[in-house]
Amino acid sequence: MMSTEFLRRILRLAGPWWNSERKWQVRGMTLLLLLLTVAQVGITVWGNYWNRELFDALEQRSVPGVLLQVGVFALILLVSIGVTAVHLLVKRRLQLGWRTWLTDRLIGRWMEDGRHYRLQFSAGQHDNPDQRIAEDIRIATESAIALGHTLVFSLLSLGLFIDILWNVSGTMRVPGTSLQVPGYMVPLAFLYAGLGTLFGWALGRPLVRTSNALQSAEADFRFGLSRMREDSEAIALLHGEPRERGKAMRRFERVMHDWDRQSLAYLGIASFSTAYGGLLPVFPMLVAAPQYILGVMSLGALMQAAQAFQRLTSSLSWPVDNIGGIAMCRTSAERVLSLYEDMQRLDAARQAQAEPRISLQAAADGQLVFEELCIAEPSGTLLLENFSSTIAAGERVLVRGDPTVTASLFKVLAGMWPWGSGRVLLPRGETILFLPQQPFLPEGTLRAALCYPQAPEAFSDAAVRAALECAGSGWLAPRLDTIDNWDQVLPLRARQRLGIVRALLQRPRWLCMEEATDALDPAGERLIFAMLRRELPGTTLLTIGVHPELEALHERQITLNRIAASTRPQDAPAAH
Repeated sequence: MMSTEFLRRILRLAGPWWNSERKWQVRGMTLLLLLLTVAQVGITVWGNYWNRELFDALEQRSVPGVLLQVGVFALILLVSIGVTAVHLLVKRRLQLGWRTWLTDRLIGRWMEDGRHYRLQFSAGQHDNPDQRIAEDIRIATESAIALGHTLVFSLLSLGLFIDILWNVSGTMRVPGTSLQVPGYMVPLAFLYAGLGTLFGWALGRPLVRTSNALQSAEADFRFGLSRMREDSEAIALLHGEPRERGKAMRRFERVMHDWDRQSLAYLGIASFSTAYGGLLPVFPMLVAAPQYILGVMSLGALMQAAQAFQRLTSSLSWPVDNIGGIAMCRTSAERVLSLYEDMQRLDAARQAQAEPRISLQAAADGQLVFEELCIAEPSGTLLLENFSSTIAAGERVLVRGDPTVTASLFKVLAGMWPWGSGRVLLPRGETILFLPQQPFLPEGTLRAALCYPQAPEAFSDAAVRAALECAGSGWLAPRLDTIDNWDQVLPLRARQRLGIVRALLQRPRWLCMEEATDALDPAGERLIFAMLRRELPGTTLLTIGVHPELEALHERQITLNRIAASTRPQDAPAAH
């Protein structure tokens, strides 16, 4: 289940945590967890010897001896409670620390340099990255530390209880021969655990496949429900509820199918575990009973041997007992690894430049220059070929043509679309603000949404209210500090006006708009562009739009079609 290659991959991703900026705290907590695990093993050994002393006292009918063992048990219990409590706190703190570090690392890479967008167009197993970060990291880190603790506990117990069982079980003479087997219960424990491991692994192999399939199906089901919630208005307008319900239930049918497959896999494991665990307390007592009957072994030694046998076989049976946990840990770790490695491959392909890529550079003269620009789809299909043009500072340019080409050009300028070739020279040192057709309004206060991505405190209350008035959204001023899901409660035309408010607050030197006013009526669009000319007189405006009325609101027009591009200057209308 845990191949060397898999361990190497997971260590490359998660190993640096022990060498991070908090490495001494992490290493200290790891060492403390190890010492507490050693203490837990010591308590089990202490309890094993106490068990022998108690039954010997009972066999001798010694009241003082029994009372003494009651006192010793109380001490063992108190120490055990204290060690277990501290161990639990340290383990959970270590689990949370590892999860926090790994979550921050993956979110940092995912939300950096547009990877979260470009990843959608790359090959690999990285569906539902949000679920992989939120859920799979939690499962992988928690289960890995829990499995590591139980493994160390089992290994330490193995060494100690081999010695105990060897000494307690004594030597057994094979009937009818002169052959004597010292510590005969030790090889029996290995044989018992070995057969159990073989059967357990054979029955547990399907569990890995079914657990992986079920987790993927559950993630797809959750993702589908979240999309339905996000698009609830559009679904209601189109009366698409029956269709969406059918899609959701088809996804859930896959969950049910994989659940049944996992249930069958668990059935074999559960049946075997019941038989294996039920026989374990009885088997060593039956094996050691002849020694007790012959008087070679006291009752205390018999009970100590039986308990040591159980401890030893439990340690040897660690792989069988943890098949489900190992399967779940590996499945989640694989999902996290595939997301991380796909992002690495995305970066490697970009740096290697094995295929032509659009180059974004800075222009020395503060202009926006396109040089032999070719735009392609991620599949390689060419959209635009050999487009060259220059936009000077202060110009107001309308870009029209094929929607696929113009939308791709918008993403090229934003650094989100590398597919193609040629150069784009961006104005050096000047801010560029991009307004898409659907403005992003994060959930929270309206003020925070308008100031995004800056903090709400970045702009004064007067500036925010003035911008709302200029954009024709003054009616929202009383709700500036109201928390709501603004993407859902406001219609598109209102949201587009709030995108204009964002531009008025940030006052960029360059403003690129992709159909950012197409929900407004022609009169409303004219007022918006006139207001932008008045409020942002020095801002260069590049508009991607389809409305015919936009042509009169710009100084010149660029028409872009698939595989061809042409520019046509046009007189600018008088400013109002």
